Amino acid sequence: MKRILHVLMSSTFSGAENVVCQIISMYKNDDVEMLYGGIDGPVIRNALDERGFKFIPMKKRSVSEVSRIIKETKPDIIHAHDMKASYFVSLACGKIPFISHIHNNNFDSRGLSLKSLLFYHAAKKAKHIFWVSESSFEGYKFHDRFKDKSSVLYNVIDKAALIKKMETDSSEYDFDIAYVGRLTEPKDPIRLMNVFADIIKAMPDVKIAVAGTGDMAEQTKSFAEQLKIIDNVKFLGFMSNPYKLLYSSKLMIMTSKWEGTPMCALEAMALGVPIVSTPTDGLCELVNDGKTGFLSSDNAVLSEKCIEIIKDAGLRQTLSENTLKKADELLLIPVYKAALDAEYEKALM
Repeated sequence: MKRILHVLMSSTFSGAENVVCQIISMYKNDDVEMLYGGIDGPVIRNALDERGFKFIPMKKRSVSEVSRIIKETKPDIIHAHDMKASYFVSLACGKIPFISHIHNNNFDSRGLSLKSLLFYHAAKKAKHIFWVSESSFEGYKFHDRFKDKSSVLYNVIDKAALIKKMETDSSEYDFDIAYVGRLTEPKDPIRLMNVFADIIKAMPDVKIAVAGTGDMAEQTKSFAEQLKIIDNVKFLGFMSNPYKLLYSSKLMIMTSKWEGTPMCALEAMALGVPIVSTPTDGLCELVNDGKTGFLSSDNAVLSEKCIEIIKDAGLRQTLSENTLKKADELLLIPVYKAALDAEYEKALM
């Protein structure tokens, strides 16, 4: 039996963490043992316990801790997620082969920076590098150096499992707009609140849900209060099962500064929920502007498109049908798993 150790440098549960759980689920009936190694914390523990996955906790982000869990678990392959984890693994793995998996492309890796240089060291040692979108690969400063060992692997989700989980939620929701994601700088929640304020001016009765937390949560709530929109915007905190909320909403909105292939967008698409978003990295590859949703870098246009979707049931239905078709084209788990299998086998050669 092969043993594969996934290594992450986060204690939260968001996009990359969700992807790893999807991967582990894909292999539950295979002769492969998959372990999740990450920073300890109640959110990630609860998420993994809920799924019955084995968690290998680390006390801190350090090479010594990564070395410790590698020695404890004795994996055949290490699958490192994102640049920081890849760097630590490259220093700690010894002769154990590792694969790097980049889930986004932050601004600080697009130019010459400490982050781009440290990942350059890791990338040289990696057997293969998966990127979640063309833009995440092309945006990395030294991507040309690693073309031969790189491939784009778009995120996927198990639609049947998602719907099954959605059906366990007995709550009733009545929102026009849903935001599902972290409240952190890359997601630009301050801009999100400004867009909400524009929508509320035009539609004083609009109902908006914000599901997520993060280091800007309190700042975002305070800003919503300053804008006097707090009566329309309900902050729900982190939701491990936001799918019924999404499904019952008329649209999902995103205002990210950068993204890979966001899981929340794929989940919305699988449920037929139109997306209104900034034209950021992977979103441009997921959303067909005017067909499955709308993309704009202009706050006024974002608010205008949200209002159009809310008011026009016919438009909403058309976008929803197109979104479901697009999701069916993208969410091909056998293709995704075959790509993983191929690189796992190569890594062991």
